[in-house]
Amino acid sequence: MPDDLAGHIEDTPLAQALSERYLAYALSTIMSRSLPDVRDGLKPVHRRLIYAMHLLRLDPTAGFKKCARVVGDVIGRFHPHGDASVYEALVRLAQDFAARYPLVEGQGNFGNIDGDNAAAMRYTEARLTEVARAMLAGIDEDAVDFRPNYDGEESEPVVLPGAFPNLLANGATGIAVGMATSIPPHNAGEVCAAALHLIAHPDATTADLLAHLPGPDFPTGGIIVDDKESMIAAYETGRGGFRVRARWEIERGKGGAWQIVVTEIPYQVQKARLIEQVAQLMEEKKLPLLGDIRDESTERVRLVIEPKTRSVEPDVLMEMLFRATALESRFSLNMNVLDRTRTPMVMKLGDVLRAWLDHRQEVLVRRSRHRLAAIERRLEVLEGYLAVYLNLDEVIRIIREEDEPKARLRERFSLSDVQAEAILNMRLRSLRRLEEMEIRREHKSLTRERKELAALLADSAKQWTRIGEEIADIRARFGDNPLGARRTGFAAPPAAVEIAADILIEREPITVILSEKGWIRALRGHLAPDAELKFKDGDKLRLMLPCQTTDRLCLFATNGRAYTLRAGDLPRGRGDGQPIRLLAEMTNADEVVTLFLPQEGTRYLVAGTGGRGFLVPAAELASERRAGKTVLVLKPGEEALFCIPAEGDHVAVIGDNRKLLVFPLDQLPEMARGTGVLLQKYKDGGLRDARVFTLADGLTWKLGERTRTETNLRDWLGERAQTGRLPPSGFPKSGRFS
Repeated sequence: MPDDLAGHIEDTPLAQALSERYLAYALSTIMSRSLPDVRDGLKPVHRRLIYAMHLLRLDPTAGFKKCARVVGDVIGRFHPHGDASVYEALVRLAQDFAARYPLVEGQGNFGNIDGDNAAAMRYTEARLTEVARAMLAGIDEDAVDFRPNYDGEESEPVVLPGAFPNLLANGATGIAVGMATSIPPHNAGEVCAAALHLIAHPDATTADLLAHLPGPDFPTGGIIVDDKESMIAAYETGRGGFRVRARWEIERGKGGAWQIVVTEIPYQVQKARLIEQVAQLMEEKKLPLLGDIRDESTERVRLVIEPKTRSVEPDVLMEMLFRATALESRFSLNMNVLDRTRTPMVMKLGDVLRAWLDHRQEVLVRRSRHRLAAIERRLEVLEGYLAVYLNLDEVIRIIREEDEPKARLRERFSLSDVQAEAILNMRLRSLRRLEEMEIRREHKSLTRERKELAALLADSAKQWTRIGEEIADIRARFGDNPLGARRTGFAAPPAAVEIAADILIEREPITVILSEKGWIRALRGHLAPDAELKFKDGDKLRLMLPCQTTDRLCLFATNGRAYTLRAGDLPRGRGDGQPIRLLAEMTNADEVVTLFLPQEGTRYLVAGTGGRGFLVPAAELASERRAGKTVLVLKPGEEALFCIPAEGDHVAVIGDNRKLLVFPLDQLPEMARGTGVLLQKYKDGGLRDARVFTLADGLTWKLGERTRTETNLRDWLGERAQTGRLPPSGFPKSGRFS
């Protein structure tokens, strides 16, 4: 550091300093860590791993070397980062359940689909696969550019030649700063077929390409359940996703017994974690149709799923599991890659294939020029050799007698410096007649090859023909063998299978407790009416409702709205429960009128303090919304008063004026929502109580601990909306029937 800069302090705004440093970090993450190159589909760490193994001569035919040796070379020569991250990248390249076409062949414990980690790098060994060899083809023939490594002592490739379509075949995932990439694996043979179609039809649409490349091909198999239109849209924009389901089948047993066997699970789903998830849901009683799940896997996945009863439909059981577990997962598509200028962009399928093909053309041209230059150099040497054989005695004399034989040879035979040097370095055994014939054959062969290369470099059509042949060869090598067979199937989007909410809850008896202050809870079992219950200070029991956890309760409030509460969702335990307002959207001014279990086919009489009401079917009281639904429309100042079963043939109403009126039930309309009709006419006050009963059985009311029934109601019979008369003697002073 210069002396005049020592101790120098420069003021910089904090925002500017932070933005500059964060931008540098973001660019480094995007370009050197997280996003793959569209040409070879590799991130820098993977590219450096493969190149370092190439330098170690870890070819498919060579022996294995310790992974620690490979990781050490990568870190020391090309990738100055932590050894754990480099080894993790190496392991992933070798896992056949993670990489569709592994680039590394591992020996030892490299982890498994359960999510277990690989053994330490000192115990495992590795070498390259044939796929990696195809990725490296031409690396030593000036096929790609090289750049200095991090310390400038060595060089590393900017990109691999990439004869194998690695980006689409193996996919890629990564999260950078402000962007991410997610590319699923595909079938290499299908990718090559789509590339060949694009060569023959440069204007091919995405739909045309998908005729050859129908969709992802995950290493763990599974079934894609998406419609064709959505897949075309995803590949056309470069963004979308795919629903992947486990592959399953039914195994029949004796006596009508059956079980489901899952043989393939979605990509990147850890089998052990999947089983833990299912077990947790079973413990929480959220999978009532499932009896048991067990893992019988060996090298192949085999999950056995047993139903709770034989009456369960297999499709319904699997639909429940697909909805609740990772047996169905979604793999996103975001083809965000670095183009040849190192610029991140989201590409559609055709652009990705075109970028790979353009790279292959550049590699072909560079390799051809490199080979042509080598041929030129060799032909130059061979022509010098031929000059030797035509004048062999003179050449020997010059070498034996001249002080400067090289200069004399060049002068005597018009040789170049390279030719003269090659002649001087010849061995005596090469001066036989047979060697001359070999030289002439080699010269002829190289001359023909030079002509072909010159024609290839001059004609773009020939270049694309050659590229097509190379891609066809890759397709034959990696597409027409067990490794290249498609593993992931396709199926039409499944028809909606209706699963009632009740079926997802284990049915058991409970008792719902509602207090006067609006606290609600559920206790297991059906409690006796005189069971001892505890409440908050100043609170007491309002109602006790026996029901089942699968029931749906109706709460009718003073605002005229009906709310549906799932009994299984009510707070359990011996505590105080929860305020009813947390389960239903009610204001502080609203109170609970009643809480009951609606009976299918039953009608209910609803009425407000204004004396208007109507009959509403039980089905119209149900609401899936937390805000409920308005049933009784109230006028300002009015409140809903009751919602009672309309079981009988007459209605008895009594108002604040203690006038009793009895009229036929059929005079009330049946409605789903409204203000209703006038039940009783009032001069002052409003409705106090009402009851629906059977006239032949008489009208019953409670008087203290006793019950009284009045059968002679002739004096109170009338028409709806009349005033009525004073009730019989002995009617409760409260003006209510109970």
